[in-house]
Amino acid sequence: MSGKDKEASDNKLSATLSVRWVQGFPVKNIAFINSTTICYPCGNFLIFVNMEKKKRTVLQCTNGKVGAVATNIPYEVVAFSDRKLKPSIYIYSFPSMTKRAKLKGNAQLDYTLLEFSYSGIYLASYSAIPEHEVTLWNWETKVILCRRSQPGMEVSQMTFNPMNWRQLCLSNTKFVTIWNIERCNTDHYFKPKPVNLPTEDGTFIKEFEGLFSQGLKDPFYGPVLPLSAVAGLVGIEAENFKPKDHFRPLLHPIAHCWNSTNDLYVCCEEGHILFINGENLLVTILSPSPENHSKLERINTMAFYKEGLFVSGNDGTLHSITIKENNYTIKDHISVHASVKNIVFSPDYTQILLLTENGSVFYYTFDEKTKIETILDASGGNIQAIDFVTLGNQYCMSISILGEFCIWLIEDGSPVSRLCLKTEVNDMASCPSSLSVAVGTTEGSMLFLDISTLQSPRLVHKILLTNSCIQHVRYDQRGLFLIIGTSDRHIFLLSSKASETFRIIGFTEVSANILQICTVCVWGTNKIQVMVLEESSENERSKLEMFTLTDEILADAAKYSDERGRLKNELFARTLYEIHHPLSSAVLDFDCEKIYGFCSHVPYICTYSIPKKDSEDIVLKIENKMPSKHYGTGMLYLSFHGRWLASTAKDGILSIRDSNSLEPFARARCHSYQGKGIQSIKFSLDGQSILVNGKEDGALVCLKWKSLRGHLIHHATEYFQAFVPYLNRNILEQNVSLYYMTDVQLFLDSLHEDPLYYIKKPFPQANYEDETTWLQRKNEEATKKEIKEFSKKKKELKEEIKTLTKTIQAMMNENELASEIAQLEQQEFSLDVEEMERLHYEGEEELEKIKKETEMENLAKKYLCHILKEECWHSMHIKGRSLKLRKEIVEVQSTALSKKEPEEEEEEEEEEERKKKRESNLINYFLGSLSSELGADTSMLYNQLELHTREEKINQIVLLKDIIYNIKTEFNKDFDIVYQQKELEITRVNERNTHIQEIITELDLGEQIWQPVFEDCEKPERILVVEDHEIKVERILTPWEKEQAALAEALERERRRLSQRDDERRRALMDMMGGVLEVKKEDILRMVIPQPPCMAKPDTLWTEEEKKIIKEYEKKVKDLNEEREKYKKSLDAELRKLQNSIQETTQIFDGHLARLFQRKVKCDMVINQEELKIASLTFSLLLDEELLTREIELNSVLERKQEEKKFTTDEIYKAREELDTYRENYDNFLIEDKVLERGFKKEFAELHGHLVETLYKQYKRRPRLLKQKQAEVASPFGERLGSVQIQKENLAQLMNGMEELDNPINMPEGIEPPVWTHLCALRRTKVESEQKIKQKALVMLEMQTFLQKRTEDDEKVQMDIEKVFQELIILQEEKMHFQLDLTVQLLLTQGQVELENFQFLFNFTDSILINRVIVEDINSIIRSQGQKKVTSMVESKDFHKGIYQIEWEHKKMQMEMEDLNQKAWDIQMLFLSRDRQKFLNEPNYELLIGYQIAMMEQNMITIDKAHKREVEAFKKLFKQLGKFITQRDLANYTLSCELQEELVTISERRKICTSLGAKLTCEKIAVERYDAMLQQQKLVDISRSQAEQITILQAEVERLRMKTFPALVQM
Repeated sequence: MSGKDKEASDNKLSATLSVRWVQGFPVKNIAFINSTTICYPCGNFLIFVNMEKKKRTVLQCTNGKVGAVATNIPYEVVAFSDRKLKPSIYIYSFPSMTKRAKLKGNAQLDYTLLEFSYSGIYLASYSAIPEHEVTLWNWETKVILCRRSQPGMEVSQMTFNPMNWRQLCLSNTKFVTIWNIERCNTDHYFKPKPVNLPTEDGTFIKEFEGLFSQGLKDPFYGPVLPLSAVAGLVGIEAENFKPKDHFRPLLHPIAHCWNSTNDLYVCCEEGHILFINGENLLVTILSPSPENHSKLERINTMAFYKEGLFVSGNDGTLHSITIKENNYTIKDHISVHASVKNIVFSPDYTQILLLTENGSVFYYTFDEKTKIETILDASGGNIQAIDFVTLGNQYCMSISILGEFCIWLIEDGSPVSRLCLKTEVNDMASCPSSLSVAVGTTEGSMLFLDISTLQSPRLVHKILLTNSCIQHVRYDQRGLFLIIGTSDRHIFLLSSKASETFRIIGFTEVSANILQICTVCVWGTNKIQVMVLEESSENERSKLEMFTLTDEILADAAKYSDERGRLKNELFARTLYEIHHPLSSAVLDFDCEKIYGFCSHVPYICTYSIPKKDSEDIVLKIENKMPSKHYGTGMLYLSFHGRWLASTAKDGILSIRDSNSLEPFARARCHSYQGKGIQSIKFSLDGQSILVNGKEDGALVCLKWKSLRGHLIHHATEYFQAFVPYLNRNILEQNVSLYYMTDVQLFLDSLHEDPLYYIKKPFPQANYEDETTWLQRKNEEATKKEIKEFSKKKKELKEEIKTLTKTIQAMMNENELASEIAQLEQQEFSLDVEEMERLHYEGEEELEKIKKETEMENLAKKYLCHILKEECWHSMHIKGRSLKLRKEIVEVQSTALSKKEPEEEEEEEEEEERKKKRESNLINYFLGSLSSELGADTSMLYNQLELHTREEKINQIVLLKDIIYNIKTEFNKDFDIVYQQKELEITRVNERNTHIQEIITELDLGEQIWQPVFEDCEKPERILVVEDHEIKVERILTPWEKEQAALAEALERERRRLSQRDDERRRALMDMMGGVLEVKKEDILRMVIPQPPCMAKPDTLWTEEEKKIIKEYEKKVKDLNEEREKYKKSLDAELRKLQNSIQETTQIFDGHLARLFQRKVKCDMVINQEELKIASLTFSLLLDEELLTREIELNSVLERKQEEKKFTTDEIYKAREELDTYRENYDNFLIEDKVLERGFKKEFAELHGHLVETLYKQYKRRPRLLKQKQAEVASPFGERLGSVQIQKENLAQLMNGMEELDNPINMPEGIEPPVWTHLCALRRTKVESEQKIKQKALVMLEMQTFLQKRTEDDEKVQMDIEKVFQELIILQEEKMHFQLDLTVQLLLTQGQVELENFQFLFNFTDSILINRVIVEDINSIIRSQGQKKVTSMVESKDFHKGIYQIEWEHKKMQMEMEDLNQKAWDIQMLFLSRDRQKFLNEPNYELLIGYQIAMMEQNMITIDKAHKREVEAFKKLFKQLGKFITQRDLANYTLSCELQEELVTISERRKICTSLGAKLTCEKIAVERYDAMLQQQKLVDISRSQAEQITILQAEVERLRMKTFPALVQM
């Protein structure tokens, strides 16, 4: 809904509300409007407080919340902005509250700062996001004089220079900027100048000249360019670029103020105080004096006075700082024990206001009797709850969030009393049936206050209900019950009677958080209907619970609750209703037939009909709905008589509707959406007053009806008259009980008993941890009762639990003896099933979490592995490998080559086609490398002395890379051959090693065999494959792998079972032939001849048969041993042969590998040479790009400077044209003024000559402007008057003087009154013309100054342009020199060039390459000629040495002679005074001097006494003279009075004489002759004086003429 629609709808309303008074505290700064009145914004209002009369005046902002505020004391006006889209600035006069001006600027969102010039008509405004614009207004003419935008500049403080309105200071924690306002006739311009702030350590950073080079040049690396060119920046970025090392943390300004010499003082966050010169902006850091070693802590505000500064900050202490030169001393005055946000001096500089961060205002007077008073106290915080005192037509009350309880007078809002509870409060309600107040705290306690004596409220009772926060406190309309809602979804029911000591009846619970509690008394019955709105559930449905209270509950409360205090729902007719959409508020009408609801998601207010009791439908349906015309969620409130329905929301608008039709009949914008709207409202019982409390703006507004139709107020009046007698009866009964209740000293009694309360430290919070709540006590009582009833059962359960505990203990002991894997965790023995399930669930969640983290980690590692393989392995066309010798002395690595890009291949093909016919016969040392020796084709390369262009360098790099690629490819081919050879040799060696291993095994030698293998560096692809033996942890098998492993194991067991069965064939083979069908030669060493059985018997028992058998056995053994020896020798020979063969093979391969290593070294050398050339060419290309970037940057700077030059030229042309026009106008005024002067005598041509001369003297006569002596004022800035105000005062004083001159008393004799009147008119016209000329002369002087400044700016821009041109010329020269001065790589024979200490030369300017033999011949000739030259020089040196020695001795003697002559002269001219003679002659000179000093001190004492006597005598004489002067003054006054009477008499006689007629003719003739003689004598005197002057001037002319002629003097 637009603002126009709202205004139209408001005009249609039948009733209007007006603001009666407003209470609140300043959130922003506070200011004086005059010497006795302060002004501050609060919500939608400006509050003016008269500090002497304690009277408040309110000015409402009609468009919402008040934004920035500023006051002008001389004009007594206040300016403020609203906070709507496209805000405006309003200027009102005080105290008439009339609008002077409405200023509409370009701000889109908000004006954050406003500031008046002290003595002028100028107003400065600053708007932040999005335009960041500073605007200067002439608020009288409503004209914008000038404006300027600074994108990204956030300003926290803006001040005019009190002595000069043309200076404006804007500051923030990052910068301080001085804005000079320049004026050319009617045009104004902003010229900002930033202040160079020092760093945190107090040093200053020199400005970084990043645009212009430093003129440095490196002989090898070329010109040294600015870092912006190196970084490749162009444009504004290049100009503003600063290197990282240049950035250092600066001081952070917090507050600033001007002094009387147009300079600035700035306080910084680090504790420094800066002094900034207002003209040259030089910054000086003031240091504390030796007495004050520590710096000031965090300062928030500062103000200037005659002797220095007043500052204050977070410590809450007001400090005065006295500054002498660059040092300052600190003195502490008072402390308010709260962070001070702002300090303001009164206009007469005798008092100072201190505004704390929480909104308290203190008034400090620092005269002879230093005192501090409290103007506003906001120590309690914002107002949390409001209500009317019972009957509600005289008093209202409020309580702050920190427990500050106040009672206000409804008529004018003056405070009646105050009580500080010092506890956090959530809600409050006034009891209709007694003069008591119930207060709910965040700690869960209920406090009851007795307000029967309004001037001294007292705390009479306290109940700690619960440990949760109390959110809702409500009384029913008759004041019988107190319903309390808490944050833990409990609803408590209490008796409201003080005679019953506010007895607790019980509590009940609801299913969701409580949003609102509403009560309705059903008149004619004893029933009270209570409705509770619960928070919407997840299905976006609202729930309403309703229950009924009756008077019987108070009579017998015990039967309505159980032993734990819980209310019995069946006795309260509790019902539940649902609504399909969410509600933010709901109230019940007085007939209990329908419900009013404020929808959360749609802007509608709906009514719902309540079904009958027998109905089973619990879902309420919409009966009527009306657009709310509010923004955001809102609340509904019903008046006491039930005919008015009030709606509020976050937009801050209060709408009052007819409860039947829901049509609004009154609207009031009390608060705004910037302050989060309205928190709560309250109707008075008679409906005449409405209290409205803001949510975050801290404003308490009391509204009254300005106009209201009779039928609307009639119902409220009837209800009030009918209800008051009932309330009065109850109040009288309950007041007696309240009177006899004793005070509860919770924290602090009423505030008026403690005058120092306002400056006390913050109070500690209450501690209820040791107290037991009513809910806990009821539970404990019920528990004790249950324990008594079930004591036997409890014993039986304890016995069973002990038995079960022993069983579990035994199981735990058994678990400890089990293995670690088989052990159960401690939590497995818990018998708490729910706990076990919870632990199991937590374990599963933790396991899932670990699985997911592991999976994500593995996935990240796999991705990283894939990236590394793609970039470092798969992208390589040839992978790098190594070859090692046996002893690893030499290692040869192959060269890794990446795949060529298609673009590179195309470039190489184009270059080859371009250079096909070109041949190069460059010598190796001109070529710069040995690539030709390795077979590389260098015919296509450019000559190094011809690489000038960028394309040639790029092509040369491409060709060099191709050469490197070919060299690497050729080497890799050789490497592959050797690598394949190694593979073949390793295969052969492995085959031989197998045979060797068999021989060693057969011979049982136990030797170690050298087994050649490939290492990881030789086969790098093995690194990418993970073998099973590399995994050290146990492998986790998947279910499928487990199944496969089990199947394989079963098959293996079956195979073994089958192999172990009885096999007749195998057993026969083993028994008959030892398990083989044929005996091999290799088995001879394992053959064993079995011994005959007879060898087990003694040899004496052998038979002949047995002896033959034994001889045959021995023969077989001998033959077998011989065969074994032969076979061993053959095996040993074969072993040596195989070992020699392996050694020869490895030696041959090592030779191949050594040759390959030599080739590798040479290839690396050539590759490094080519890469060095590539690096040199790349550097030259990079430098070329930097030079190009530098050139583009300078050209762009030049374009901008030329545009700026064009702009300054236009400004100069415009200013000169305006100046010429104005000068022409000024000349016309001068001509007109001269015409007036020349035409004077023509105006009086008919008069006599001497009369005309007399009139001309009167015409030239001007009143003397008396300079008023400025009275001494306490203000450090003195009497500040603006230019316009000074002109007006001077003109008024001049006109007053002209009126005195025009008085007929001053009319000369002989002048008639008409002539005198005409003279006065001409003189007044002449004076007015002169004043206009003076004003125009000042304006023209200002325009000339403006033109001069613009000319200086133009000259500065011209100098910058010339500087840029010069930089461009230097850059072009350097670029040309760089293109011609090439870096050439040469190959020199090793040992020919030797330099000590590696002092290489890089500057080879004007160098040529010549043969070494020519140089040696020239050196031999030079050495022979040099020896001759040295011989002659030695001879000459010896001769000259003697001459020099003689001359030196001669000079020495001359100087000694001069010294002696000077000493003789000094001795002759030495002056010896008497004092010096006395000093030389007197032996005790010091005693003499001491005696003289003592005598002089005695003389001084005597002189002082005489002086004091003379002073006393003069004082007495002064008093006598004063008395004498007083007497003379009285006598003079008497004489002046007599003189006035005599003058009156003379004037009367003069008029009588003139009335009688003219004089006689003879007398006239005598007078005329006498006048003629006087005229003649005067003319003679004038001619004589002029003749003398002419003579003097002629002599002076002759002297000057002779002075200019040349003087010819004979030499």
